[in-house]
Amino acid sequence: MKLLLNIIGCLAVLLGILGIFLPLLPTTPFLLLASACFVRGSPRLHGWLLGNKVFGKYLSDFEQGRGIPRRAKITIIVLMWASLAYSMLRLQRTGLTVLLLCIGAGVSIYLLRYVPTGAPRVARLERPGQERPGQD
Repeated sequence: MKLLLNIIGCLAVLLGILGIFLPLLPTTPFLLLASACFVRGSPRLHGWLLGNKVFGKYLSDFEQGRGIPRRAKITIIVLMWASLAYSMLRLQRTGLTVLLLCIGAGVSIYLLRYVPTGAPRVARLERPGQERPGQD
């Protein structure tokens, strides 16, 4: 079973990477699927995924319930709609345009309504002599 989960996770990572460049292929759901597979199939691959410098922070924040920072949501939505608009103008097919509009609207609604907006991480400045909780 672990081998199957790892294979599915690797395929999901590949599809997620392709989704960065292809507007109709979503990146985030595939990376979340890969993370879920790796949690059960390979802690080493899960650690690699969460440690990735491109999307690891977003995945770990999402898994811990912190959501996606507002700036990242805005960037995602702007780039997604720009690539969808380019595709619609380039292909100029009514059926495909309607499909792209529906996909874009669905992803936008999902991001804006159902994914929590996490605050950006801010380094906390400590005063000299001030102890952090949990330190002895």
